[in-house]
Amino acid sequence: MVLNYTVLEQTAEEIRETDNSPSVSMWPYLVETAQTQLLNRISIYMERGETSERTRLLYMNETALTIWHAMNNSTMAIQTVHRPPRTAALIFGMPFSE
Repeated sequence: MVLNYTVLEQTAEEIRETDNSPSVSMWPYLVETAQTQLLNRISIYMERGETSERTRLLYMNETALTIWHAMNNSTMAIQTVHRPPRTAALIFGMPFSE
């Protein structure tokens, strides 16, 4: 089984910065860097965390994670999974498919 999504955790402090929200910051970055054609290859899901140290979980596919790092956003990766859980909501890009 190929693991397709990297799980990133964000703290309450990190999510106060709008640049740490892919749904807010990624599209302007793609426009600015002339990479809008990548939108159909990006898949980012979000799930609410359970503590202030883990307030939000982001599930990013490889393309999304590459762009996230290029944007100089460093969020702690905690694991990889085949696909996001059913409780996670798509917040940017295209839904996963199998």
